[in-house]
Amino acid sequence: VQLQASGGGLVQAGGSLRLSCVQSGRTFSQYAMAWFRQAPGKEREFVAAISRPGGSTIYADFVKGRFTISRDNAKNTVYLQMNSLKPEDTAVYYCAAVRTIVTATLRTVASGYDYWGRGTLVTVSS
Repeated sequence: VQLQASGGGLVQAGGSLRLSCVQSGRTFSQYAMAWFRQAPGKEREFVAAISRPGGSTIYADFVKGRFTISRDNAKNTVYLQMNSLKPEDTAVYYCAAVRTIVTATLRTVASGYDYWGRGTLVTVSS
């Protein structure tokens, strides 16, 4: 399984970006997906996760109401729509995947995911 994230860039505070992560293979619908981020000098932290069919989502408190995770199983793609961006959102954003049996599985810790993309840099200027 390979994950390729894209969509990062430089944006002013208050702006928006949409990240995408494409998974190789034909079993994307069997994977729960998530986004994590890592700012310089900080540990990687959970941002959002979505269940296999996409019916369940969970967010870190600091992005609730601003970010939305979604997926398109026909396109093997998970998205992270980021609105009202703040300078503290500056980080490298990583997508992650784990194959799950229970369709409603949501995991918020990095150790719960088996596959990781290389990350895409988001920089928010003040």
